Amino acid sequence: MGWGDLGAFGEPSKETPNLDQMASEGMLFLDFYTANPLCSPSRAALLTGRLPVRNGFYTTNAHARNAYTPQDIVGGIPDSELLLPELLKKAGYTNKIIGKWHLGHRPQFHPLKHGFDEWFGSPNCHFGPFDNRALPNIPVYRDWEMIGRYYEDFKIDLKTGEANLTQIYLQEALDFISKQQASQQPFFLYWAIDATHAPVYASKHFLGTSQRGLYGDAVREIDDSIGKILKHLQKLGISEDTFVFFTSDNGAALISAPKQGGSNGRFLCGKQTTFEGGMREPAIAWWPGHIPAGGVSHQLGNVMDLFTTSLSLAGLQPPSDRQIDGIDLLPAILQGQLIDRPIFYYRGNEMMAVRVGLYKAHYWTWSNSWEEYSKGIDFCPGQNVSGVTTHTQEEHTNLPLLFHLGRDPGEKYPLSFVSIEYQRAMEQISAVVQQHRATMVPGEPQLNVCDKAVMNWSPPGCEKLGKCLKQPESDPKKCFWPH
Repeated sequence: MGWGDLGAFGEPSKETPNLDQMASEGMLFLDFYTANPLCSPSRAALLTGRLPVRNGFYTTNAHARNAYTPQDIVGGIPDSELLLPELLKKAGYTNKIIGKWHLGHRPQFHPLKHGFDEWFGSPNCHFGPFDNRALPNIPVYRDWEMIGRYYEDFKIDLKTGEANLTQIYLQEALDFISKQQASQQPFFLYWAIDATHAPVYASKHFLGTSQRGLYGDAVREIDDSIGKILKHLQKLGISEDTFVFFTSDNGAALISAPKQGGSNGRFLCGKQTTFEGGMREPAIAWWPGHIPAGGVSHQLGNVMDLFTTSLSLAGLQPPSDRQIDGIDLLPAILQGQLIDRPIFYYRGNEMMAVRVGLYKAHYWTWSNSWEEYSKGIDFCPGQNVSGVTTHTQEEHTNLPLLFHLGRDPGEKYPLSFVSIEYQRAMEQISAVVQQHRATMVPGEPQLNVCDKAVMNWSPPGCEKLGKCLKQPESDPKKCFWPH
């Protein structure tokens, strides 16, 4: 979902009344980022509080490549990483994930082995349908075992876009919250719905109701569901004891536009890129009785901050034996303080850009390759900015491209290299980058090796359902990541 997809962020059709109300009752973050312009690494960052290059969610197979966790990936979240639910358990929390996990689908990477007590959802994206011979359909899990597969037992109609998954995920959330409230149990719910990821889907009740087509239908259903979750917290009398945060894993996928893609507002490009459209996200914090209503924050935030902020809410300290990149946002949320911190924009193993204050310096630019672009793959449709959006990897290490995001949020007008403003800003940024590079210890890359034998052929529970499939012989290969 993109920065420009919500009414509160200026989307003109104003079809997100519940999220807009959440913003009016809480705090809107205008400068909130993901840790990566792609799904799996940003989710790994959210749950570990660490940049993907530290937690292993990157590839070294080629320079600056976007890599994620498709069915044939061998890697996943390493045991050495400490995830938010593992730490919250120490404070007595019950933890549930609903929806997309995406941190590895082999048994050792199962969310219940990494701190979650319950899971309803899937390890991968809802791609398909597949023939169950060349590729297996993706499993849907309840806790330890699969209960069916997408397209077979959990229908997604690719012609109409109809699927009931968001309603199922909503009911799971409401039931979990009720159960924890009844037992007076503190809880952490990670509601990771994926209806706005292509192929986009919505339930019958929402199909055809948006001015924005099928994508808008999916956004409306998500908005409606979040409204129901917040009302449920209020009805149970626990809204003042519950901190809720809404954001996205990356910017809108403009490659899926216009029919299946969202809006990144005035920002450049989209998902897969380290321009603002790929990494700046809609973000709303809600905590009645604690967060002043109608607040707007310019705090530079990141999904990794939700790790540190959640630990702070639970009275816990972040682990001291590793580098944690997330900061505690509570002073910004509750007291309106502005905390000085940089934002790093990584693509795979490369730091592409950094933001300090209102300035953003690009050390590398790359939209996608000419080869991919010639096949119709375009992450910046209609947004060619000469010398900025590039189809070859361009290094700017010696003279970074510098933008003032206050005056030029669309990254269209690089500052002159000879200007005093450029020189002063780069002095400050260079010191931040130098310190960052000096302390960077990359983790073991998890997204280098692919093997058809590790796909979802026979997940736990498949025997009971008669849904085990014949696994091919192991044939590990280097994964190919084109952009």
